[in-house]
Amino acid sequence: MNAWLVRGLGMALIHVVFRALLGMAIAQWPLQGSTLRWLSLFIVIALAAIWGGIDGIRDRRQFPEPDDGADLLMLWLKAAVVGGFVAGAASWLLSLVPALELTQQGLFFEITAGAAFTILLIFVPAMVAVTVGRFLTSREQRKHGTAPQTPSHERHHEPVPVSEGYDSPTTQHAYSGAAMTVEESDADTTVFPAIDLGKREQ
Repeated sequence: MNAWLVRGLGMALIHVVFRALLGMAIAQWPLQGSTLRWLSLFIVIALAAIWGGIDGIRDRRQFPEPDDGADLLMLWLKAAVVGGFVAGAASWLLSLVPALELTQQGLFFEITAGAAFTILLIFVPAMVAVTVGRFLTSREQRKHGTAPQTPSHERHHEPVPVSEGYDSPTTQHAYSGAAMTVEESDADTTVFPAIDLGKREQ
């Protein structure tokens, strides 16, 4: 089974269970309805954040380089969409049971506005936790020196063609020019007679 489908169905189950528990709790303590709603909302958000944080930590440990990590954004977006629609449809279906009061809205509301709200409750906390989990893991790796770093002496440099130094056209031209100079120095030269400065003054 795909990872996003597992997370989507898991979060849908969490939402349906807590909506059922919330309905039963409000029936028992009607004066505490507002507090119970906020408490259940906080628990659902916390569970999505914990699951997303675990994914972020696991991904950074498996792929220390940020560019090599998994696409958790699309994974949790698909999971949130599945969770939102499944939770909405399941809540409406279970509300037909007299003993359960999950919702008083119709099916159309649950798979549109209700599903959109559930998608946000799943996606936003999960992605925030993924980012935090990756950041904390990267900082821990840098602190303990386990993050991969490329040493300065292993960095890529362009190779220098030293093996062609004596065979390059420029070097051959320089050597041929030097040989021509030596040959010209061995040629016959004109010897001028010495000038007697003493006789010239007389």
